[in-house]
Amino acid sequence: MSDPKIISVTRLVRRMRNLLEIELGELWVEGEISNMRKQASGHMYFTLKDAGAQISCVLFKGNVRHAKVQPDNGMKVRLFGEVSVYEVRGSVQLIVKKVEAAGEGELQAKFDRLKKQLDGEGLFDDEHKVPIPKFPKKVGLITSGTGAALQDMLNVLSRRAPWIQPVLYPVQVQGSGAERGIANAIKQWSEWQSHDLPEVDVLIIGRGGGSLEDLWNFNEEIVARAIHACSIPIVSAVGHEIDFTISDFVSDMRAPTPSAAAELVAPDGEALAHRLGRIEQVMSRAVSTSLEKHSALLKGFSRGALSRSPERVLKDPLQRLILARRDLDDAVIQSVLNQGSMLNALNFRLSTHLPEAVLDRRFDKLKNLSQKLDSVVVDKVNHHTHHISELSSVLRTLGPESVFARGFSVTQDADGNIIKDATDLKTGDEITTRFLEGKVRSKVSSK
Repeated sequence: MSDPKIISVTRLVRRMRNLLEIELGELWVEGEISNMRKQASGHMYFTLKDAGAQISCVLFKGNVRHAKVQPDNGMKVRLFGEVSVYEVRGSVQLIVKKVEAAGEGELQAKFDRLKKQLDGEGLFDDEHKVPIPKFPKKVGLITSGTGAALQDMLNVLSRRAPWIQPVLYPVQVQGSGAERGIANAIKQWSEWQSHDLPEVDVLIIGRGGGSLEDLWNFNEEIVARAIHACSIPIVSAVGHEIDFTISDFVSDMRAPTPSAAAELVAPDGEALAHRLGRIEQVMSRAVSTSLEKHSALLKGFSRGALSRSPERVLKDPLQRLILARRDLDDAVIQSVLNQGSMLNALNFRLSTHLPEAVLDRRFDKLKNLSQKLDSVVVDKVNHHTHHISELSSVLRTLGPESVFARGFSVTQDADGNIIKDATDLKTGDEITTRFLEGKVRSKVSSK
């Protein structure tokens, strides 16, 4: 019979695993990574150590994507996972589910405190944010001069809007004191005239992805207050889409990545060209419609006064003027004759009435009649003169001279006929074009 106290290796290792998993469960462990091995499958195997011990760790592919930082050799991290035993080898290992940079918990608490403080001061309020210009000509870039983020932004700007001129202000974006360089760059560009910097329409500040510690310089208060005081619109583009920094909240706009920031500030050149093409079509149709309308109106005019010679246009008004002048002469002569007859009668009566008083009264009456005659003559002359002036004004308005004065001309063929359509001409025909001042003779060379 077998001894009941003796167990197999498999049962021993399995009991060890159960004890560890039940006794310890899930927990946080802090240490330094070494012996990193990245498998083609996507899993990561490494060692977590400190000064006194070490433990094997495994980070499966499904959890790699959700890690806040990508583990690498020499990195100090905090790992959340479950202690277990790998039965095949009988070795203890930590199955990692979360990865954070060491000290990230303290940094997160510091982040939350500063965020609450600045929010209470109103630095995040929408009333302080200004719109990003739709069509900037110059874009200022405050980032590392050697980082991939710079190249990403330059590529997007040149592809979407090649007319935009990017201007780089290189700064340190990571490490001790980097926040002072970033804040100083923002301040100097806000006062660009005093610091011999080019004027830009919008600023992009940021860098590529990293751990909370890597991005921490953009969480410093000095950077937040520099952004808030800046007179130029600012787009914050720090890290990846899941990363948020204090600069994101205080800036006028937040972009998930540096490339996305370039997309936001640079209008799509192809889309603009397409839109301008549609606008051009609409305007072209509107202009064509207007030209057709005015062309029809001009043709109507050409069938009126413009189609006749000046002599024909003036013939009727001149005839009326002659008749009016003749009527005026006849009226004057008839009035004189009438007054002469009356004067003769008075003379006759005077000769038959000797009293001088009667003669004086007759002379007074004659004087009054003479004044009335003069008044009638003057009134008639003024009336006909005014009428003639009105007819002359109408003639100037409707006549061809007014049309010529507005820049139009009349073209006639060799026989004096007005040319209304280019199809009425052929190559070699001689034509005469009349302007307000003078005429020009020319020959048709082509159609």
